[in-house]
Amino acid sequence: MTLMLASVADAEEAALAAAGGADIVDFTDPTRGAIAAASPQVVEAGVRVVGGRAATSASLGDPPYDAASLTARAQGFRALGVDMLKLAVDGPLLESQDETLAALARGGPLIGMLFADEAPDFGLLPRLRALGFSGAMLDTRAKGAARLIDYLDVAALRAFCAAARALGLTAGLAGSLEPPDIPRLLLTGADALGFRGALCPGRVRATRIDPQALALVRDLIPNVRASRAFAPETDLRHLGLGLVDAEEPVTDLDRIFVRDFVVDAEIGAYGFERGRRQRVAFDVEAWIHRAGDPHDLRAIFSYDVILDAIRLVTAQGHHAFVEGVAEAVAAIVLSHSRVCAVRVEARKLDVIPGAVGVKILRRRTAPPVMPAPTPR
Repeated sequence: MTLMLASVADAEEAALAAAGGADIVDFTDPTRGAIAAASPQVVEAGVRVVGGRAATSASLGDPPYDAASLTARAQGFRALGVDMLKLAVDGPLLESQDETLAALARGGPLIGMLFADEAPDFGLLPRLRALGFSGAMLDTRAKGAARLIDYLDVAALRAFCAAARALGLTAGLAGSLEPPDIPRLLLTGADALGFRGALCPGRVRATRIDPQALALVRDLIPNVRASRAFAPETDLRHLGLGLVDAEEPVTDLDRIFVRDFVVDAEIGAYGFERGRRQRVAFDVEAWIHRAGDPHDLRAIFSYDVILDAIRLVTAQGHHAFVEGVAEAVAAIVLSHSRVCAVRVEARKLDVIPGAVGVKILRRRTAPPVMPAPTPR
C-alpha cells in the first residue's frame, strides 16, 4: 500500500489536506525551499486542525545542523504532537552528529531525506537503520527544474524502495511529482508519495493548495482506507494466472497498447547467451475498464505503466526464457486493478534474420475493482 503525503504551509491547508484524504500532512515552508521548517505556531495550529484524521510530519529545516538547535526543534515539534520528523542526511552528518541523531530517533519516527539531484548515496541506508531512523525519502532539492523521475528511472526507484524495506525502513518518494507520474511510481512499492507543487495551481509551490488538484492526486493513489487497488507485494505468479486461449476478452473495453518497444536484455538458455545482451521487442495490449470522462486523468490507464513494467522486468538480470519475461510483464500489468486482461508478445531479434518469441494472453482471475473516487 502507498500513502499520500501532502505538504502544507499553514493550518488552513492542513485542514484541507486532512479533509481531502491525505494520509500524511507534512508541515514545511514552501516559500523557502524543499525542506524549510515551518514555524512552531503554524505546526501547533496545523496539528490541532488535523485532529488525528491523518498522520503528521514536519521538516527540521535545511542543513547545516548543530546538535543543540536540531534537538531543540525536534523536541519542540514533538511536544506539539507531530508524529514524524524529517531532515536531510549525508555521510558527514551521520558521522558528526551520530549521537544526536540516535537520540532523536529514540524519541520517535525519524525520516532521512536524500536528494536525487545531488548524487544520493544509497549506501547510507544501513547507517540510517543502525542509528534508529524509521524511514528514508528521496526528494529533489531544486524545485521546478526537473521531476524525481527525470533523475532516476522507475527501476532505480524501485531498487531504492526495496533496499530500504529490506532494512526495515519505510521508503518515500517526492520531488516535483506530477499526477501522470503516480501510476508509474506505484510500481516502485513506495510506502509514501509526497506532493506539494502538484496540489497547487500551475504547480507553483508558493501558491495555495487547490482542492480540485488535491482530489485528483488522492483519486490516483489507491486509498488504503478504502480498497487495495494495487499491491506490489502480491505474488506476481498468482496475478499472472488466467485463461490462455485465442479468444479476445470482452469488447466493451479500452485497449491500451505499446508496439515495437525494443530493449536490450540479458536473455537466453544457451551458455553463449550469458553475459551478453540481446534486443527484445515487445507488443503489449491491456484491456481496461474505464469509467468516467476520457478527458479526466482518473479515467486513464497510462501506457507508461506498460513501458515501466517492461523496463523493470528486463532490468532484473538474466532471464533464461522469453516466456518468463512475458509472464512477468503480464503479471505487473495485471497488478493494476482496472486491467482485466493483457496480451504480451516478446520477440528476440538477434537469433535469426527475423524474430522468435512468444505471445501470451492472461486474464484477471477475479473481477476488476473499480476505484471509488474521493467524496467531494
